[in-house]
Amino acid sequence: MEQKWVVFSLGTNTYGIDVQSVRSIERVQPVTRVPNAPTHVKGVINLRGVVTPVIDLRLRLGYEAIEPTDETRILIASLNQGDAGFIVDRANEVVESEDVRLEPIPESSRDMLSAHLTAIAKGEDKLFSLLDANALFEEQHAE
Repeated sequence: MEQKWVVFSLGTNTYGIDVQSVRSIERVQPVTRVPNAPTHVKGVINLRGVVTPVIDLRLRLGYEAIEPTDETRILIASLNQGDAGFIVDRANEVVESEDVRLEPIPESSRDMLSAHLTAIAKGEDKLFSLLDANALFEEQHAE
């Protein structure tokens, strides 16, 4: 069965999430802060009448915070507990499984981040880590 992933960047690293879970890719818009939320939870947005929580994926994955640019996007994903937005530096492309081969996460990389990773996708000119969007959202205690 063919799979597809939305591929995006955080700094110089590239990640992908299952295209079936991505509902839309939005430009950055004002976010309403939620009191006492973890640092990586930026707040909520009103997306076409639906209040949607937004997570800064840079902060969630341990990167340094940066100011949004013209390329910054919010990936709106349909998760187990409803929709959520993930702020990413750039949404690059959609990659099909026929263009890459999947490899397991190397044992040497089994750290906090690997809990969010499902595999490494390698292609002729592509290399990106596949993320489990539900795991990124569910583990709210990690900052």
